Amino acid sequence: MMHRQSQQGFTLVEMIMVIVITGIIGGMVAVFLKAPIQQYMDVARRADMTDIADTALRRIGRDLRLALPNSVSVTTSGGARGAGGCTGNNICFIEFLPTTGGGRYRSGAGGTNDILDFTITDISFEVLGPMPPAFVGGESVVVYNMGITGASAYDNTSRTTTTVTAAGNIINIGAPGKLFPFDSCQTDPLTGRVGGCRFQMITTPVSYVCAPAANGIGGTLTRYWGYAIQPAQPTALGTLTSVNPGAVLANNVSSCSFAYNAFVVAQRSGLVTMNLGITEANPSGGYETITLYSATHVSNVP
Repeated sequence: MMHRQSQQGFTLVEMIMVIVITGIIGGMVAVFLKAPIQQYMDVARRADMTDIADTALRRIGRDLRLALPNSVSVTTSGGARGAGGCTGNNICFIEFLPTTGGGRYRSGAGGTNDILDFTITDISFEVLGPMPPAFVGGESVVVYNMGITGASAYDNTSRTTTTVTAAGNIINIGAPGKLFPFDSCQTDPLTGRVGGCRFQMITTPVSYVCAPAANGIGGTLTRYWGYAIQPAQPTALGTLTSVNPGAVLANNVSSCSFAYNAFVVAQRSGLVTMNLGITEANPSGGYETITLYSATHVSNVP
């Protein structure tokens, strides 16, 4: 004979109880997990903000280390070119002339005897040692840039303004030539040997413009390049964007503090100090700000 077995299942009441208990347990777990998850999100956001500021400051520092001696200047909108600083919510401008190479010029007899003559408007000179990198057009030769009136690459007194070319170990300045104001050669008083005799090759200027905004909304740090060299430091965006629109290095910029000391070490080394603040909104409805400091030495040995 076959015996019937009764089948049992969940009643509706039991299912509802299980759902309620599961919801209670899930709510308790969510309460305990909320704080660690929120902390992780906060840390990740702050790390991203720090990385943005750090990358921007490192890029500026890398460019400044290649700057032509005595060519760095810091100013605010409408300010004069030169050493100085800008702080707070003002728009900051850092400008310099980047070098692409350099070398030593012949100052005495030997080789092709094509010396760089400082008594006439010379049109060519011999390079001692390796030549600078291949010219791509637009380079200028600079000798003994002092960054002062009468010996400045910005007012064209210590740099060439004609098209520069190279052939063999000769750099051709081109007609009508150039009479540089100062010779960079130095004579050792003990040995009588002549050293130095340096020249640098530069291209168009570079400007970093930091435009902060309240709570970082719309604030930017932008790099501009390719515009013409001019005596007065340009602080109008129309001038800086005459060739290209620039490249944004950082957004959400809330504060800038840039300063330049041209004589920090025996008048031979300058120091650029930079503070950059980045602000972003947090989930609680407020704002968080990170501020990074950076200092970069620049050579002022002409």
